Amino acid sequence: MDYVNVLIAAGIIAGVAVLVGILLGKAGEIFKVDVDEKEIAVRECLPGNNCGACGFPGCDGLAKAIAEGSAAVNSCPVGGEAVAEKISAIVGGDAGNSVRMTAVVKCKGDCNVAKDVYNYVGPESCLIASNSPNGGPKGCTYGCLGYGECKKVCEFGAIEIIDGIAVIDRDKCKACRKCIEACPRHLITMIPYNKTHIIMCNNKDRGLDVKNVCSAGCIGCTLCVKSCPKEAIEMKGFLPEIDYEKCVNCGLCEKKCPAKNIS
Repeated sequence: MDYVNVLIAAGIIAGVAVLVGILLGKAGEIFKVDVDEKEIAVRECLPGNNCGACGFPGCDGLAKAIAEGSAAVNSCPVGGEAVAEKISAIVGGDAGNSVRMTAVVKCKGDCNVAKDVYNYVGPESCLIASNSPNGGPKGCTYGCLGYGECKKVCEFGAIEIIDGIAVIDRDKCKACRKCIEACPRHLITMIPYNKTHIIMCNNKDRGLDVKNVCSAGCIGCTLCVKSCPKEAIEMKGFLPEIDYEKCVNCGLCEKKCPAKNIS
C-alpha cells in the first residue's frame, strides 16, 4: 500500500473540510438574520394553531407583530386571557379584558323539522352538495346541510352533527373561525360567549315561504323586536338581528318568539 498517497489524500480532504468550514462561517456572518429575542419568547406563548383568526399569517406573523408593537398582546383568540397575560409580561403593557367569542350555527332545521325536496346521493360534503340542484336536498336553501364541512376543520372537537345539523359546543370552541370559512352556506357566526340568545335561523325569505320548508324557521313576525326593552333587535329584511353590545340577556325575545326560534 502506498501510504504516502493515502496521507496526501487525507490531507487534501482535511484541508478542503477546513476551507469549507471557514467559508460557511463567513457566509453565516454575512447573511445572518438578527432575531428578536422578544419575538421568540412571544411565539413560545402562542398555541401554535396557525388558524389566522388574529388577522396575521399564522402564529409566527402574530408574534412578530406583537414584538414590534403593531399588534395588541391579546390578539390571539385561541389563547385568550391566559396567553395575553403571559405575553404582556414579556413585552409590557396591559393585557386588557379580552372578550371571549364563540361560534354558533344559525339553524335549527334538523331532519325532524326541515323538509327535503329530493334524496341526495353523492359525497357527504357540504361544498359538493351545495352545488347540486336547489343548492342541496333541503327545501331551505339557507340552512345547514349537515355533512360536517365545519366539523372536519375544527381542531378542538367543538362541533358535532346531531340530527342532520351542526351543533357547536360553546365551551370547547376557541373562536379560530375556521368553521366560518368552511361553511358554504355562510350560516356560522361569532357572538360573545357571555351572550345567551341568538336568532337560530338564516332564512331571509318571507315567513310563509320559510314555514313551507322548515317548521322551526323564523317567520319575521317582529315580536322579538317589539319586546326588547333595550332596542337590541332590528329587522334586516325579513330576518331579525341582535346587537350584542345592547343585549342584556333578559330573555324577553325568547319568550315572545312564537316559532321558538331564539335560543
